[in-house]
Amino acid sequence: MSKKRTVLRRVSMTLASFMSGLLLVTTLTVFLPVVLERSPALAQRARPEEAWRLVYERLPGFPKENQYLSKEKGNVELENTLVGRLVRYHLYVAGRSPLYRFDWKLTLADYLGLGLNGAFDETSYPSRATLRTNPAEGDRAAINRLTRSQREALVQALTDAFAPQAASSSQMPPASSPQPSPNEVPQPKATPRGSGGAQLLKP
Repeated sequence: MSKKRTVLRRVSMTLASFMSGLLLVTTLTVFLPVVLERSPALAQRARPEEAWRLVYERLPGFPKENQYLSKEKGNVELENTLVGRLVRYHLYVAGRSPLYRFDWKLTLADYLGLGLNGAFDETSYPSRATLRTNPAEGDRAAINRLTRSQREALVQALTDAFAPQAASSSQMPPASSPQPSPNEVPQPKATPRGSGGAQLLKP
């Protein structure tokens, strides 16, 4: 009898250990991706060097503010752009996720002087050490000149640039919806029998 109890105790302990391990694996599977997604470490694999190019492809008329001179060579740094610096500020100075519109809006609020963390820190601004002139003041002025709709378009373009599907494509879809070709003739939808003409009037 005592042998049977020992076996049952061991089985119970083994089952309890198995259930604890299963619960731990399930918890990690559900919550770990969310934690990693919100982590600033995600910026290390977010392709910031590609993101600004995608934004300018989406918004070709957006100001580049790339007239600054290199401190080392004295030439104009054409690829040192406003969006590129904004992306680096967002990821590395503010430490925000690139995947969420709300986080990009917080960054724009920093540029507009409405940030939650107080004054805009120009001493930590990207490219301040490599350009003859710190571009922080000019970049903030450029963002302040944007209309609300332009800022919304920028936020959407930035979010799309870091979306997972952007990794497999070097170009982002155009901002406007595609138009049907002139040769395409819309076909009327078939109406099921017995549905009645009144159904077509419903919103």
